[in-house]
Order: sequence, then structure tokens, then C-alpha cells
Amino acid sequence: MKEEVRLMKGNEAIAHAAIRYGCDGYFGYPITPQSEVLETLEELMPWETTGMVVLQAESEVAAINMVYGGAASGKAVMTSSSSPGVSLKQEGISYIAAASLPALILNVMRGGPGLGTIQPSQADYFQATKGGGHGDYHLIVLAPSTVQEMVDFVGLGFDLAFKYCNPAMILADGIVGQMMEKVVLPEQRPRRTDEEIRKQCPWAANGRENGRKRNVITSLELESSRMEVINHQLQARYREIEKNETRWEEIDVEGADYLIVAFGSIARICTKAKEIAAEKGIKVGIVRPITLWPFPTEAVARAAEGKKGILCVELNAGQMIEDVRLAVHDNLPVEHFGRLGGIIPSPEEVVKALEEKIIK
Repeated sequence: MKEEVRLMKGNEAIAHAAIRYGCDGYFGYPITPQSEVLETLEELMPWETTGMVVLQAESEVAAINMVYGGAASGKAVMTSSSSPGVSLKQEGISYIAAASLPALILNVMRGGPGLGTIQPSQADYFQATKGGGHGDYHLIVLAPSTVQEMVDFVGLGFDLAFKYCNPAMILADGIVGQMMEKVVLPEQRPRRTDEEIRKQCPWAANGRENGRKRNVITSLELESSRMEVINHQLQARYREIEKNETRWEEIDVEGADYLIVAFGSIARICTKAKEIAAEKGIKVGIVRPITLWPFPTEAVARAAEGKKGILCVELNAGQMIEDVRLAVHDNLPVEHFGRLGGIIPSPEEVVKALEEKIIK
């Protein structure tokens, strides 16, 4: 398949991108607002063209453990779900992280807690960036704000997952998953042969070969001293990821008096709010974190220099604001504005919040 320009939903784009980036297997379970990922894959039937396995599991728990098994054999495997479904996957995600395996997870967030609403949200920030499962681990977390980034982050997510032997998550809000935009689909990336997998992933559990003992993939270690060594190895890897893989976007930060920090679709709303503020003579810059973990701490700190205040705009009750406050000095006002329950703020509401909370 050659590079192609199409109009499609974010969820549909994920499915097309998974095939074109050479994904070996997708294991999922339907849940709104991300069900189109599985539905599109079933419609495209990639098992007939690329050999990609597409399987609707009996539950979210089953799906993530299928990912665990596929990743352990060196395959490029992924799953997708929405907030309550990702909660069910947390034990498996923790196991995958502890076993140092590459995998890709998509979370198209909806409102919670509990079953909540099927409307969009950004309230899984803590779950994704602070480790929603047990133990000291991190996911590489990418936050798309466009349908094109939904496509691009499939390839980037797999590349980072394999580079660091660590699971990556695309954390998209329901707006990005459901909205339609023009996208450029990449050319088909060839799937790796078994021989290529053995060379690239020598750790993979691929059975016995020439009488040699097979690799055993596990997250279990009964000897506490050995488990501490494993944890230190994980922490060293996380420091390397923090050093090399932090990503963000800046918009008109230089010369601005105030700063807005927002991610995902809300950053797009804030871009319009910046224009409205400019008409009122208010100079606003925007920092959009692209990697939520590792968080662009240094970039936010630099952007905050000389500013009179920061407004964090999120589709939640205030989660990313904790990382922003850690990034800047204590004397700089940092306030939060967000809507809950699936209500999407207007650009005018953002400007009003900036005026009332920061400018006063």
C-alpha cells in the first residue's frame, strides 16, 4: 500500500495505521468511544493481506494477557480500550512493564469514575502517567491532538516500545477518537520475519532451538534481593527515556505575558482561546505536552520564565496541574480550569477562566 490521503475518524485511523506499520497482532474488546478500532480492523481483514492477527477477546483481561504473550514472543502487538476497560487491563500492563516487553496500548478516554459516561474526558492522566497498576513502573505516554497524530503515534509508539523494551500508551481523549480529519496514511511497512525477530529480540520466548534452553519471560521474582536489582534496572531505563524522549509543542511562548498548558484536543481549543485573548490585548503562549510521561518539565520551566501566571486547561478536575506546579517556582500563580462529565469547554470559557483566575 502506497502513501494515501484519506478522511477518517481518529479510531479508524488507528486501525489503518496499525496495519501499515506492520503490527503482528491486535487483541481487543469493544467499549465506547473506541469500538471503531476493532470494527475497522475486522472490516479491513488484514489477516488476508499482511498476516496480522485480529481477535476480539472474551474480556479486557483476556485481551491484555494475549498482548503479554504476543510481546513475549517478540511480536509487535497492541490493544485498545477506553477508561473502565483500561482499568481492567492494569494488572496485565504492570506485568508487561515488569517483564520489560514492548507493546502498544490505546486508551480513548471517557468520563468517570466508575462506568461514568461515554462522553470525552482527560481524567485518566494519573492512571497513565503515575502507573495505574501496582509497583514502580512507567509507560511511555503519547497524547495526540489530531487524527494525523493518531496515525503517526502508532509507528512512534511501536518504535519507542521496542527501543526501550517498555510498553507505550497512546492516551487520546474521546474527541480525537471520534472526530474526522484528513490524514496521510504511511506506506506499508513490511512485517518482520521470524528470523528478523530472533535477531532483533534475542530475549524473546520463541521455544527451543538446536537444543538450547528457551527463554522464560516472567515478572515473578521470589528472591527480594534479585527483585531490587530488577527494579533498579527499570529505574535506570526510565531515566534514559526521560533524557531522550521528551516531546512537546510551543506556540507563541516568546513575548507572552501568560502561559496556557494543555494536551490533546483541549490544546486545540486553547489555540482559539489564545486568538480571542489577543483581540483583548492579552498576550498568551501555549505549551502542549506531547509526551505526558516523560513530562516536559524543563520545557515548561523555560516557557514559564518571565510569565505572570499559568493556566492549566484539562478535561478533568485537575491532574496535569500537579506536574506543571512541580516544574515552576513556587511564586508563580498556577491555576486550573476544566469541565467534567463530558462537557467540552468553549474557547471563550478558557479566556474567561484566564481573566478570573490568573489576570484578575
